[in-house]
Formats: sequence, C-alpha cells, structure tokens
Amino acid sequence: MLQTTRAYRGMVTAPHHLASEAGLRVLREGGNAIEAMVAAAATISVVYPHMNALGGDNFWLIHEPGTPVRAIDACGAAAKAADIDFYTSQGFQQIPSRGPLAALTVGGAISGWDRALHQSAAWGGRMPLDRLFEDAIHHAEKGIAVPTTLADLIAAKRGEMDVAPGFAQVYLPGGQVPSVGQRLTQPRLAETFRRLARDGLDSFYRGDLARTVAADLELIGSPIDGDDLARHQALDVTPLSLDVAGHEVFNMPPPTQGLAALILLGVYDRLNIHEAETARFVHGLVEATKQAFRRRDAHVTDPAYMNVDPADFLTDDRLSAMAVDIDTEKAAPWPHSSDKGDTVWLGAVDGEGRAVSFIQSIYWEFGAGVILDETGITWQNRGTSFSLDPTHHNCLKPGRRPFHTIQPALARLSDGRVMAYGTMGGEGQPQTQAMIFARHVLCGQELQQAVTAPRWLLGRTWGAESTTLKLENRIDGDVIDWLRNAGHPVEILSDFDDVTGHAGALVHHPDGLIEGATDPRSDGAVVGF
Repeated sequence: MLQTTRAYRGMVTAPHHLASEAGLRVLREGGNAIEAMVAAAATISVVYPHMNALGGDNFWLIHEPGTPVRAIDACGAAAKAADIDFYTSQGFQQIPSRGPLAALTVGGAISGWDRALHQSAAWGGRMPLDRLFEDAIHHAEKGIAVPTTLADLIAAKRGEMDVAPGFAQVYLPGGQVPSVGQRLTQPRLAETFRRLARDGLDSFYRGDLARTVAADLELIGSPIDGDDLARHQALDVTPLSLDVAGHEVFNMPPPTQGLAALILLGVYDRLNIHEAETARFVHGLVEATKQAFRRRDAHVTDPAYMNVDPADFLTDDRLSAMAVDIDTEKAAPWPHSSDKGDTVWLGAVDGEGRAVSFIQSIYWEFGAGVILDETGITWQNRGTSFSLDPTHHNCLKPGRRPFHTIQPALARLSDGRVMAYGTMGGEGQPQTQAMIFARHVLCGQELQQAVTAPRWLLGRTWGAESTTLKLENRIDGDVIDWLRNAGHPVEILSDFDDVTGHAGALVHHPDGLIEGATDPRSDGAVVGF
C-alpha cells in the first residue's frame, strides 16, 4: 500500500514517473516550482502523449507565500474561419470529434509555460529552456517504454483515427498496436522542442515555428491559420475562491468548470457530514455534484459571452439554498448531459514554499488524433465542445474560447498549510477534487489514503456513454446497497479504475515539511528530496 511521501526541500507529483523525475531534477539543481513544472509538463507531453500535447491547453494556480494566488489561463480560441456555417455547409450537424475539422482551436499550452516562466524570472529563476526541455527531448528522441494505458487506448481508438492524418505513422508502427514496454520514438517532436529552446516559446505563435505549424495545419485542412496563432495570448486572471470550513479554496474561473468544483464543496460543507466512507458521505457529495453541474451547464462558457457573475453562485445564500434542496435520504433525478476528457494534473512545491497546481489537456484521448507532419505535434479537439445550435449558450463563434472541463485546485488551509491538488477525468475532475479535499481536510484522512481511497463518478468520461453513478468495487457493500435503495443508478467498476481519474496532491506545512501523494490508478510517482 502506498504511503504519503515526505520531504523538506522540494517535491513533484505527476501521473507518469518520468515527468515527476524531470521536475525533481530541476528542483535538485536549484530551480523553483515553476521551472520544475515546465520541465515536468514538457516531459509528460512526450511520455503520456494520449493525455496531453503541445497542441493542447493548460491552466495554472501559483502560490507564493505572502502574495495573492495567481492564475494563468492558457486556453486557445476558435479559429476565425470556424463558424457554424463552416460546418453546416459541409453537412455536419455537430463538429466532428476526430480529424482536421476537430482541430479548430489554437493550442495554448506553450503560452502558459511562457507566462509562468515570466513569474519564475521574478523569483530569480534562470534555468534556460534547453535545460528545462532536456528530459522531454531525450525521451522523444531515444524513445519511451509504452505504458499500459497508451497501448490500451491506441487499440481502443484506432478505429476512429482513419480521418486523422499522422496518427498511424506514430502510434501504429508496421500497422500494429505497440505492445506494453515497446520503444516508441517521436523524433520530430524532439526537434520541435529544440526549436522552442533555440528561438523562444513565443516562436510557436509568432515566429518561424508558427509558420511551420500553420503550414502543417493548412496542409491537413484545419481551419486554424497563422493569424489565429499570432492573435493568441495566455491570460493572467483572478482565481475564484471560497471559504470552506474556514479554509480558502481556489479554482479557475470560466471558461473552465472551476466554478462547479467550488459550488460542489460549498454545498457539501453545508450538509455537515464529517465522517468519510459512509453512505451519507458518498450521497452528500453526489447530490452536491448535481447542484453544481446544473449551474455549470446552464451558464459556464467563454466569460466574454456570460451574462452572470460566477461569484454570485458562491454567496452563502445561494450555496445554502442549494444545500436545502438536497434530500439526505433520496437521490435527485439524473442523468444529465456530460463531457468526456483526457488530461494530466501535476503539482510541484519548492523549498521556499512556492506551490504550483497545473493541468494540461488535449480534451479527448489523443485529441483530434492529427499529428502535424513537420513538427510531430498532436492537436487538441477541445473545440468539439462547441454547439452548432446558434441558440446554445456555448455555440461556436470565431475567436470564442471553448468550455473547459479541466481546472487545477489549490487551498490555503486555516492552520497555515498550502494544498495543491487535482486530477484528470473530464466530468470526474470536480468530483475527485472534492473527495480528496473532504477526506484529507474535513475528515482528517492521511493524504495518500485520501487519494487511494475508493472513488466514484457521476456521469461519463473516457468515452463511456452511460451516465450512471459508477462506484469502485472497494466501496463497502452496505454503502452500495444504501445508495441503490436511495435511488442512485449504481454501476460497479473494478477496484482501481481509470474511469475515476489519475489524481495527486501536495501539502506544504508551515515548518517546511512537504507531503505528497500519487494515484495508484496511474503510471505516476511522487518524488521529493
């Protein structure tokens, strides 16, 4: 059984051990939490390519002692050529989920790294890009040992990828699904990292590399062009925050579902349930999830198009009213619409107590499935979350930013500890975040236990179509029976099921102790020194 990892000088957790090690190497060499995160994020885009890539987006929450929490929004917008008529005139009733027409939003990830490194420089960070990308370049050029999740997903999704240029060339060598442990190289991606290190991160959007990327996208038939890349900028935004039992919890504002994560915790806190692993614990969090998702799905989109203030849903009166609506003995009607997604969450804490909660995504597994010919970059399909119904609150418009399921979490606890935590998993992200926070902070579970403990998912993710309440089979049988009797449409999963996400958490104590946890459901590791 995994135990909580403890150290004093620095710590990194990620869903692949090579990414964790890349970040830790930077910390050992005197780098700060942001530099460690960039190294880990670059590495995981190589070693977990089914989950994230340079053609995706990311979001950051950054804690520095004595200063406000900083948030970075690196979400790319829809191409100027991508409007409803662009798709309906070609006979589509919804945006294709794979192929060039699914690659309709700019990849903002590298701009997020760039914006964060400006903050790092203000802290005195001076590590050059060629050092931060050292591990990513090595693994892309020399090869990775294919992990089980990658092999399984190549096999499961290859039938969808006939419309995705470049996919077979990388992921089906010799026309076959690679076996677990087989060496997988990505030499074109290694060269792209070298170009970024040489020319700077902004070159991805406004430079020679941008022209190469734009030409690649035009060649396959994506609506994104060089002007779309040049218009993109990562944004400094004000995080949403909420007092939960005296602790200050932070998450991202729209277009992410961070609002839902905070509503969920705020409603659950008002149910006054303080004992984990009971039927009331599970039922309370599930019913709070329904309250949060109803508000999210009615309102959250690109904030430029919202007519409500997200903070209005976080007032005591609104949260208390939602809590009153919950029947403590009976499940509210469900299912509800939902989204799947593939993502990685990573965390880093350095010896100065600076903490980063970071999430990076290409939306579905392998994103649009397209891999650009010259650069080896996989492009996201985040834009498929747009509706082609012009009356929908998240309808497609040129330059509009898509709704995001991904959102990192961070909390400043009442006793002075700082907690960075998060997970991948689409609909499951706010749910797993709430489980970890409630178990560790509100119920006093040890950190690794809070991550390892059996989880559930209301809704669908990882391509599943059912919207049942999915429960890992380690949940007590009496609890499962109670939930069924309360009206929850229960579906039983395996003991450590990928459907419930790959989570992690780091906690920095006032005396300098750092605690960390990794998810046994992933290929990850938490490492410190």
